[in-house]
Amino acid sequence: MAELETLGVPGLFVATVEFQDGALAQARALGVDPAAVYVPHPIQDRTDEEMRAIADAALEAILAGIGQEAEAG
Repeated sequence: MAELETLGVPGLFVATVEFQDGALAQARALGVDPAAVYVPHPIQDRTDEEMRAIADAALEAILAGIGQEAEAG
């Protein structure tokens, strides 16, 4: 993400809320501010139906974040 951001490529990452603090610390250490969308944790034991619901709930934020990144780039 950091390299893509420096190249002006719009991007966004998706992670669970459990990793939010770590992602923010890593971004600060790299001197970047990537767009992110955080979803409920955990995901590894979710059913297909639950995963679709999580994805559906996050889709609007993902599309908006990518659009904002593209406009800024």
